[in-house]
Amino acid sequence: MDEKALEKVTQVKEQYIEKIADNMRAYGVSSTVGRILGIIYMNRKPMTLDELSNETGMSKTRMSQVVREMVELNIAEKVFEKGVRKDIYDVEDDYYDTFITIFTSNWRKTINRNKMFEKKVIRELNELKEGEELSPEMEEQVNELLLEMKKWADYYNWLTRLVDFFESNEIFKYVPKT
Repeated sequence: MDEKALEKVTQVKEQYIEKIADNMRAYGVSSTVGRILGIIYMNRKPMTLDELSNETGMSKTRMSQVVREMVELNIAEKVFEKGVRKDIYDVEDDYYDTFITIFTSNWRKTINRNKMFEKKVIRELNELKEGEELSPEMEEQVNELLLEMKKWADYYNWLTRLVDFFESNEIFKYVPKT
């Protein structure tokens, strides 16, 4: 009977890991990252690259790349364990914190990319206004684009405040954890 129960528990854990991988894909993160996150989470203890490679069948080189991505996303960290000479990695066990980290990390990248675009476009439009004699129609189009860039900037400033709101955990005052 225990063998059958063990088989069922193993099956449920694998399904759980696949669900985490699916969820990560929905958040804009690769399912491979989600799979590794789920494996470490289900293991309930930090794991080495060798252990993760064995668990997934991926090469240690690929595993290193995935874990590095997870560290950059701030959803995994290298931890110290006495007596262990290899690098070991652990993940946050709070779903809420993991979601906020992924959500804010992706949005911060988008915000930064778009703010750089905004600065470039505004610079180019201002150079155009200052550098040439424009027809009234062309000057109107340039001014409309500058106004549009102002709306763009306002939106990304709002989005920055939204990300700050999540990162500060203020969100939980309005939408409490259950």
